[in-house]
Amino acid sequence: MIGALAIAGYRSLRDLRLPLGQLNVVTGANGSGKSSLYRALGLLADIAHNRVLQSLAAEGGLSSTLWAGPEKFSRAMKSGELPIQGGRKNPVSLRLGFSGADFGYAIDLGLPIPNQSAFDSDPNIKTESLWSGAKLSRGTVFAERSGPAVRIRDESGAWRPLMAQLSPFDSMMTQCADPKGALELFLVRETMRDWRFYDHLRTDRDAPARKRQVGVYTPVLSGDGADLAAASQTIHEIGAAEELEETIEDAFPGATIEIGRSGGHFELRVRQHGLLRPLTASELSDGALRFLLLSAALLSRRPPKLMVLNEPETSLHVDLLPALARLIARAARRSQVIVISHAAGLVDVLSAQSGCNRIVLRKELGETLSDSEPPAWAWPAR
Repeated sequence: MIGALAIAGYRSLRDLRLPLGQLNVVTGANGSGKSSLYRALGLLADIAHNRVLQSLAAEGGLSSTLWAGPEKFSRAMKSGELPIQGGRKNPVSLRLGFSGADFGYAIDLGLPIPNQSAFDSDPNIKTESLWSGAKLSRGTVFAERSGPAVRIRDESGAWRPLMAQLSPFDSMMTQCADPKGALELFLVRETMRDWRFYDHLRTDRDAPARKRQVGVYTPVLSGDGADLAAASQTIHEIGAAEELEETIEDAFPGATIEIGRSGGHFELRVRQHGLLRPLTASELSDGALRFLLLSAALLSRRPPKLMVLNEPETSLHVDLLPALARLIARAARRSQVIVISHAAGLVDVLSAQSGCNRIVLRKELGETLSDSEPPAWAWPAR
């Protein structure tokens, strides 16, 4: 489980460090930085898939995603005695990291030496560190990258080189992870690749979930929810039919779902009390379809290490929020869950769950802050 998340220099997250638990709900007013936090988590996951630079480019490049304020705020600036001012003394840096009881990881991205390539606006990876335990220190680090060089500790504790000329565009997590020569890197990379994000579950009129789809074994719902029928049937067949039925009953009393099959294609249908025929997915309201999509995602029989939900309440009537909160709490028994939401009905019910970690974000002078006690943290030095 991730116990600490640290982000520095990304959009409004000048220097944000958050404690995390098994179930976490992140809330705050519009513009407080919730979306930036979600994107930063996505960037961390992208590192393990070797696409973090492409994701930053899609956001407008490093210069567009960097913190736009001063490196530090003085007391006089915060009180209004002095205007907000200050030049850059330190190198351009966007840093992302996380840690848990077992291991931690951090990366530092910056700008390349100018005028050496047509790609000199692309960020470079300056440093990376992998360590054991919750906090990075000289004694806990067991793999590190400085510039193009990567080294790792062997069983005796001595350092040995892994790579001497790693490209500044490649992470050691993808290029050096080896189950034989660098098992720790391999295991952490596979853990990060297992993280699951749900943000774009489509419910519009042309949503794939509203149409018949080829039915194949589907233990994990796709990001857009296209394979809803197959994922629901998979949940039913591998021993979780009762959980799915309880979830549907909780949200829609008297309703049941069934999967129609024809020529290898599956179609989800909903039976409701009082109707003479089941409704197909194409006939469901946006809110009803979204709840079914979230049910298939959260009741997956292949639960991830970490699941992140961004505004799952979208399209849902307020009366469905308590049922959604109970569904999320059920999923948190198997996965670490982070929910980012501004729906009070969902946030309040989740916050009442035993052990829920509530994080409230706010803005001050353009910077995202939290009143949560920041965890101990140290960044790797360039």
